[in-house]
Amino acid sequence: MAGELLLQELTKVFFGLREQVVAVDHANLAVEEGSLVTLLGPSGCGKTTTLRMVGGFEIPTSGEIYLAEERITELPPQRRNTATVFQSYGLFPHMSVFENVAFGLKVRRFRRAEIRRKVEETLALVGLQGLGGRPPNHLSGGQQQRVALCRALVIEPQVLLFDEPLSNLDAKLRVETRDHIRKLQKTLGITSLYVTHDQAEAMAISDLIAVMHAGCIQQMGTPYEIYAKPANTFIADFIGRANFLRGRVAQITEGEMVLDLDGGDSIVVAASDGYAAGDRVKVVVRPEAVDLVGPGEGELSGAITLAHYTGSMATYQVELPDGEVFNVEVLSPQEKGFLEPGTEVGIRIHRKSVHVLDVD
Repeated sequence: MAGELLLQELTKVFFGLREQVVAVDHANLAVEEGSLVTLLGPSGCGKTTTLRMVGGFEIPTSGEIYLAEERITELPPQRRNTATVFQSYGLFPHMSVFENVAFGLKVRRFRRAEIRRKVEETLALVGLQGLGGRPPNHLSGGQQQRVALCRALVIEPQVLLFDEPLSNLDAKLRVETRDHIRKLQKTLGITSLYVTHDQAEAMAISDLIAVMHAGCIQQMGTPYEIYAKPANTFIADFIGRANFLRGRVAQITEGEMVLDLDGGDSIVVAASDGYAAGDRVKVVVRPEAVDLVGPGEGELSGAITLAHYTGSMATYQVELPDGEVFNVEVLSPQEKGFLEPGTEVGIRIHRKSVHVLDVD
């Protein structure tokens, strides 16, 4: 593994009076120069602890951290060429916006004229020119987050660390600020490690996503790979929404597999490597990867038990004959019509969108 930022067998154990907790368990990760990699997972999965070890705020129990081939595992934060954008902004309320952004440069003993030039350039970069004299509490939440971003960018770190930076913003502002961060990161080409529990945020902002669970990196890949080809049931269920059908491989022909489902139906999917006739499998079907058709059509059948109309989308729950609930999402319901609970339907599965997993 080679990269601008490299984690090797990184482990963090917290020792209590009666027990020890393994927060990060032998994590390996490479963040290539100029890319943005997101650590994604639920609360308690170890993603923030990993970020804090990279930033120097936690010392690993074991393992190594390299930045541009320099070992930085035990270095304090001020001796690492990294900068962190925190969830809580971390701005000094008694300082102006200008003074907040200039703080890191003053600590590094830059000359006054150079500090002014760098701060003004950086504020302009994020659209905050002319606001340097204001106190932070006179700014909106999105503007305060951009000040925090400026303070990190102005010292020109090798790696920029984001610790759930959008969690304090409302939904619309989250999207706007997320897009701004991504455009800025691409423009500057700055290597970035980003932490979030929000799947949509991770999918929109990342070059690569590392999904964490119970302290381990379960899968690393592009947003497309993580969503379309999850490595296991946890990832398939955590990223977006998913239906799971269990069954057995009935036969394999060139490019296709016939699966006999436990509910009695059969479906044909694209062939996957590593499976043979008779193998037990679990099929991942995303709610948008199906069409609702007339009764008796498609691979599955059932009755709608729940229906929601949200304008651009209709979401349904369809009860199958074996009692299992199948989730369906239909775009443009104005065109296709909105179906009421109790309607009998068939479900036609987009076979190229199906992903096959081993049974847990």
